[in-house]
Amino acid sequence: MKERKEQPKKTLVMHALETAGISYSVKEYPVDTADLSAVHAAEFLDIPADQVFKTLVLQGASGAYLVCCIPAPAELDLKKVARAAGEKNAALIPQKDLLEVTGYIRGGCSPICLKKPYPVFIDETAVLFGEIAVSAGQRGMQVVLNPEDLCTFISARFADLTA
Repeated sequence: MKERKEQPKKTLVMHALETAGISYSVKEYPVDTADLSAVHAAEFLDIPADQVFKTLVLQGASGAYLVCCIPAPAELDLKKVARAAGEKNAALIPQKDLLEVTGYIRGGCSPICLKKPYPVFIDETAVLFGEIAVSAGQRGMQVVLNPEDLCTFISARFADLTA
């Protein structure tokens, strides 16, 4: 009997991209709950860390939620984020609120298929690459796609977001 190579289980993110006709590939890596960082993912995937974008969720002074995607090794500049979002200020939401706000858990939060249509901002460095990786909506899985396609698909904006 021929052994079948097991295909990765499709996530909601993958289904949405396929439905929209957006080209992507999937990269999987072992999950280490002690290190859920995007830098860790980049090391296992053999992708430059600057091309792996982590998804962070914030709340502005108005109470509105917003989502930012920045390169794995970068740090968010809260003043730049607030300016891009037209907010007086912004702060990261508590980790315990992530699932309720986005529908995703820490280490598996994607800017695609969020629970509600929040404003999404992608760091402007994404346009320097033909492809970037973002979470596929599950720990241990990334989708690799064109940043312009991602931006258009999720109605995001490119902005200077990092320190």
